[in-house]
Amino acid sequence: MSSLIEQAAERLAKIREAGIELPDMPANLNPAALAVEPVAASQQMSRAELQPIPLSKPVQLDLIGLAAAGFLVPAAPRSHMADQYRVIKRPLIANATAKGAARVTHGNLIMLTSAMPGEGKSFTAINLAMSIASELDHTVMLVDADVARPSVLKKLGLPEAPGLLDLLEGKAEMSDVLMRTNIDKLTILPSGRPHPKSTELLASDTMRQLLSGMASRYPDRIIIFDSPPLLLTTESRVLAAQMGQVVLVVHAGKTLQADVQHALSTIENCPIRMMLLNKARTDTQGAYGYGYGYGYGYGYGESYGYGYGDKAQPQADTAIARGLADAPKAG
Repeated sequence: MSSLIEQAAERLAKIREAGIELPDMPANLNPAALAVEPVAASQQMSRAELQPIPLSKPVQLDLIGLAAAGFLVPAAPRSHMADQYRVIKRPLIANATAKGAARVTHGNLIMLTSAMPGEGKSFTAINLAMSIASELDHTVMLVDADVARPSVLKKLGLPEAPGLLDLLEGKAEMSDVLMRTNIDKLTILPSGRPHPKSTELLASDTMRQLLSGMASRYPDRIIIFDSPPLLLTTESRVLAAQMGQVVLVVHAGKTLQADVQHALSTIENCPIRMMLLNKARTDTQGAYGYGYGYGYGYGYGESYGYGYGDKAQPQADTAIARGLADAPKAG
């Protein structure tokens, strides 16, 4: 036994000489235990020192404040806006679960974008995620993919945090950056730290592998991406090429017809393209004509028209088709 203890002491001395800090040993620890696999023990300590401290934790959304700002929240009274989002999400969920007109690869990856800034895409992405979170059979992940000008965390009253770009750089794991909210079925993936090669990161094999894993790991999860405007950056076009569905948010009465057509042309190869008409005003208080005044800085939300932007999509009803027909005339 003495030789074994001496051997352990020698190995312990070598570990310390190598500059590896050892924790204080419990008084009842037999030093001979270190002689069994001393190299493995030292490697374990080295790995532990290199492991990043978890950066994410459960986050608390201020549901009362969000409701006052015009966002959908759980347990809120039924409203016209909530009904509109029920109509908006239904075909998206059908396509995501292969119950639409045709099976779509990665149909549960849904990108919300716009032609230009200020059309309400981030507001719409958040509310769509909130609405899907109320589903009984689905969970939702909201990804802030507007890496140039991220706004999801700010709108939700949360501080900046590592996220998507950190994952793509290999500086974090999903468990480090994914935020679990106090809305049971809603998680958030921030955009992460700005990077000069964000377009290249989004176009990388790492991104394709990440999206494939995200799409297939949880069959009941729908993933909403808030992306940059199509006509200002290249990131959104790169991202759109990897999505199953793309929703183009159009500001009624503001967005130019030429901008809408140009934006649609940049995503013409996407399998499913849809269009959502934001702030459309109607003369009647029907299912698509409500007046809302939101207090979150932008004043989004009087009404939402909704329609399909791809002739391959299933036939829409009259009200939905009208939303699409009116959109290119806006502005």
